[in-house]
Amino acid sequence: MMKRFDPAELAVPELHAHLVGAVGPRPVAFASTMDAQGRPNLSPFSFFNVFGAAPPLLIFSPARRGRDNTTKDTYHNVKARPEVVINVVTHAMVHQASLASTEYPAGVNEFEKAGFTMLPSEKVAPFRVQESPVQFECAVRQVIETGTGGGAGNLVLCEVLLLHIDERVLDARGRIDQRKIDLVGRMGGHFYVRAHGDALFELPQPAREIGVGVDALPREVRESTVLTGSDLGRLGAVTALPDETRVNEHKLTELAELFIQHQGRGPALLAALHGHAHRLLAEGRVEEALLTLLAYNDR
Repeated sequence: MMKRFDPAELAVPELHAHLVGAVGPRPVAFASTMDAQGRPNLSPFSFFNVFGAAPPLLIFSPARRGRDNTTKDTYHNVKARPEVVINVVTHAMVHQASLASTEYPAGVNEFEKAGFTMLPSEKVAPFRVQESPVQFECAVRQVIETGTGGGAGNLVLCEVLLLHIDERVLDARGRIDQRKIDLVGRMGGHFYVRAHGDALFELPQPAREIGVGVDALPREVRESTVLTGSDLGRLGAVTALPDETRVNEHKLTELAELFIQHQGRGPALLAALHGHAHRLLAEGRVEEALLTLLAYNDR
């Protein structure tokens, strides 16, 4: 049963907890700014993402504090000096980045407090974080205040002027290797997630390869009590259903024992075929699973 929540009836801290608990993992913008007096500031923000490539646009939000409606140094800095360096946060530096989120008094250098190395930028005044494998030098094009109450967002629209990428995280094509960069993401509460090892997986991109869709599958497949929604998604992503010849060949060579075992018992055969297909899908053998499921129609 779904429980309903009306934002208008929730206290800001409770609503905030639901939002950040559900929307994640969120990338972390480790934002380096400089105040009007030229003093550096460094702070992480998980209300952050990339929103375009032409122009290259990043947006992060140093939101108003929910507890007392005060605004953050980063917000004041980008208003006074509209420049920022956004550094990505990796697992190796996440504890230091968290320390930099401490609410030190204005003018305190979080680079020094957190033990990071200040690296001069080329096109903007704020420093880069040397320990970060990707650094975006940005011009702040606009700051959008979404409200005046505690918890309101301040959207900082940043155009990327220059990228710096550590060669050690690049693959043979010169692209960032997701297995090397070892990024972290923010979850709800005190939780983070590490994009590394078994946490990474690949999916075909339907924008380039048009899948047939779940609706193209036989009814008994769509309404299966064995196959999961994830199973159906994998099946619907194929670009074409196999023809009858291939289905019959698979039935005779790979499924003969199942058909003999369940001869004359349609429901049992259907369950057995779906169970076998489910196991094949878990192993990534999508074509074999589809041939198995379609074989039921030729019984």
